[in-house]
Amino acid sequence: MTLESLLLFLLVGGVAGWVAGILVRGRGHGIVTNIVVGVIGAFIGGFIFTELGIVTGGLLGSLVVATVGAIILLLILRALKKAT
Repeated sequence: MTLESLLLFLLVGGVAGWVAGILVRGRGHGIVTNIVVGVIGAFIGGFIFTELGIVTGGLLGSLVVATVGAIILLLILRALKKAT
């Protein structure tokens, strides 16, 4: 993985985490947390989209997949927090 692709991956993760935070909580979480949520969301979204046979491409597709995964992650974390 080149430095450029790593930076792009982190940028997409940050934007996805920020958008997911706004949609789920009404605000973001901070830059580092947004990146972490977005990156984990990218893996979750990638798994789900692959299992459903949905193919995306390009930067916009990556952003959508990461955002959907980040939303799912935040909803799971919210449910776990309420359960405790």
